[in-house]
Amino acid sequence: MTSCAAIANRRLKHILASTSTSNMSSQYGSRLVGPANTLEHRVYIEQNGSVFADQNNGIYNMVVEVPRWTNAKMEISKDEPFNPIKQDVKKGRLRYSWEDPSQVHPETKAKGDNDPLDVCEIGEQVGYVGQIKQVKVLGIMALIDEGETDWKVIVVDVQDPLASKLNDIEDVERTSTWWFRIYKIPDGKPENTFAFSGEAKNKKAKAADCGISTRNITIQNSPEFVRMDDSEYTRLPSDTNDTPAPIDPSVSKWFYISSAQV
Repeated sequence: MTSCAAIANRRLKHILASTSTSNMSSQYGSRLVGPANTLEHRVYIEQNGSVFADQNNGIYNMVVEVPRWTNAKMEISKDEPFNPIKQDVKKGRLRYSWEDPSQVHPETKAKGDNDPLDVCEIGEQVGYVGQIKQVKVLGIMALIDEGETDWKVIVVDVQDPLASKLNDIEDVERTSTWWFRIYKIPDGKPENTFAFSGEAKNKKAKAADCGISTRNITIQNSPEFVRMDDSEYTRLPSDTNDTPAPIDPSVSKWFYISSAQV
């Protein structure tokens, strides 16, 4: 029988292979450094851009971190210069699976989880790590994860066949919360809960603002602008596009959750 780790690795190779060809037609390139599934792996976005792709029509740029059907916990680094995407680490191990931690949100009654804001794109196209998608916001959900607020912004790719029919969360047939509620049970933790009785709020709802490293090479009037000949930029590793490292088989386990109400 083919192991889950082998399937995941083949899927990752396909995603990394598609990255180089898909970026040829995009203004945003990506620099892949170090083999995937290692502590050294980084994905740099090669071109800065605005949060908005089309502000008048409410179209945002979204960075893909965790493509559908993959379980490596990839996250934008809020601390490293130029904010590469890297795999999250806990107790020295890669994790598979930022809201302000000092502020208690008045509606969720919980502090932020000190991670960047999560965006969940519900369209049919599977993305790749570092891809920039143009999306429109439909709504937001507030997961309470171990007592911390973990916002999930629900969006749809503007290129999706149903995008023209989806303009707010009420247009989505059903917003599922069950996976978010149960995914930490295998680690011996209780079910997560949701604010607002598990309902997604419409796109007018707002999460708390938060800071992030803003080192960049294109916004010349910004406080942390870095010239391309500056040593801080030139010492970044070159693109290596290495073959993914094997995934530790211990992370590939099936769990059957009988107590969760799905």
